[in-house]
Order: sequence, then structure tokens, then C-alpha cells
Amino acid sequence: MIARALSALAAALLLVSCGSPRQDDLPPPSPALWQVTGPDGQASGWLFGTIHALPDGVEWQTPALQQALDKAGLLLVEVADLDDRGAISGSFTRLSRTPGQAPLSARLAPVARAKLAAVLARAGMKEGDFADIESWGAALILAQSAAGDDAGKNGVDSALIAKFPRARIAELEGIEAQFGAFDRLPEKEQRDLLDLVVTDAEDTPADRRRMALAWRSGDMAAIEAEGSEGMLADPELRQALLIDRNRDWLGKIERALDAGRRPFVAVGGAHMAGPDGLPALLAADGYTVRRIQ
Repeated sequence: MIARALSALAAALLLVSCGSPRQDDLPPPSPALWQVTGPDGQASGWLFGTIHALPDGVEWQTPALQQALDKAGLLLVEVADLDDRGAISGSFTRLSRTPGQAPLSARLAPVARAKLAAVLARAGMKEGDFADIESWGAALILAQSAAGDDAGKNGVDSALIAKFPRARIAELEGIEAQFGAFDRLPEKEQRDLLDLVVTDAEDTPADRRRMALAWRSGDMAAIEAEGSEGMLADPELRQALLIDRNRDWLGKIERALDAGRRPFVAVGGAHMAGPDGLPALLAADGYTVRRIQ
């Protein structure tokens, strides 16, 4: 049911939704890219905020990006094996299924409960399908369903992974840890997440187009504003699903920088935004972080 489970995660957090803007409507691509230099001036690396799905034919690669990739010695990504559907599905099933869950409608606030039937109908599902699925798992399944056929399509992460040999790719997290971040949420926060997915399931083509263009043009103010709405406006969800994960990744990034491995860090765009973003955290630790695109 969740063959590209990472797409559902992205739908929840990391700007997965994109519409279908025509290539000739778009300005030249300039997605956000930073160069990182250590306090001694020697440790160099790059930060690149990704988007997990794009329409066909939308160009995003640039000379500055290619130059950084050519110099990089290591690609650091959230999950390296994005195409291992068996592993993703197995991890999701293992963590999300617990017998005896309350009916899905009983886990929702009244405003979301009123929308549930329509959301399930569009997804081709029924409430009984979620009898053994924890609330966070139900939220990801419904988020993936809302993303539709474009979930994970033309993902920038996958394109970058294809550019590097496996020996030069490392995970910041891995799929088990990504799902684990949801699985560790208290039930109240899982239900808040489920409420938000159900109530926000009807995003419009204009919304998807707006975020696609914001990412492609490197508009971090728009990405930061998007990250302050919806589920990331919930302080507990933001802490668990964005801030804590950024801080968990920080040590791995700094060790790669300090070892001279020239890491190219490619993670969802929301992880780069604002005072809790990776550029700000590295700068606070004494690194020079300079926006180069």
C-alpha cells in the first residue's frame, strides 16, 4: 500500500506536492545551495534543499550545482535506498501495525471527521482498512494517496543519488529511523498529524504550483513560511519531525566536514529554512555558511 512510503513522509513535511507548470512558464532554475567552510578555512561542503517530486520536464540543474557535485567527495542524504520498495514497505508495516486500534473516525477531531468519508472515497479505501494501523501510519497512507500518481515522481533526491557510486553515499537517517520519528510520537500528536492530513487533503493545483516554483527559484522565505503552517505549526510536531532530526543530523555532517570528505548534503528543503535549519545550525557552531545560489 505504501510502495513509495518516503513520498508520504515528504508530503507530510518536505514540500512533496507539485503541480504541472509548463517549462516555458518558468524562470531559469536557481534552487537554494550553500557552501560550508570550517573555522580553519579548510573543511568544505555544500547544503542543498531538495524537493521529493517534480512534474515531467521541469529542469532544476544548474552550472553552480554541477560544480559543487563535481567537487563533492560524499553525498549525504536522508535515505539512500529510495527504490528498495521491499525494505520501505517492510519497515512501515513493522512499525505502524498494532492490533486493536480505535476506529479511524474516533481518532479524529470533529472537523476532520466530517471530511473523512470524502478522503477515503478518493483514496479508494474504507475505514476498516485502518483497524490495525497506528494513527501516524494512517496519516502517511492518506498523505501519499492525496499526492496521487506524482508521489515521488522525478524526485530530486533520487536524481542526485544516481550521480554517485554507492560507496560515496551515506545516510543521515535511513528509512527505519524516519518512520521511527513518527512511531515515537505520543498518540495525541499522532492524532493531530492525522487531523491535519485529513483536513488539508484538498490542496489545489495552484498551491502545488506555488511551492514548486518557490523551491525551483530558491525562495527560502516562501519555504520557511510554508514550514510555519499546517502540521509544522504544531510545536510538538515541529520539534519531533523537524528540529530534533536536524540536530541529530548535525553531528554526522560536521564529522564529514572535519574529516575533509567534502560532503554534499541533500535533504528536504524545509530542513534548510529558518533559525532551526541546517545552515543556521552550522553557522552557530562556527562554520562559514555562504549562499552561492
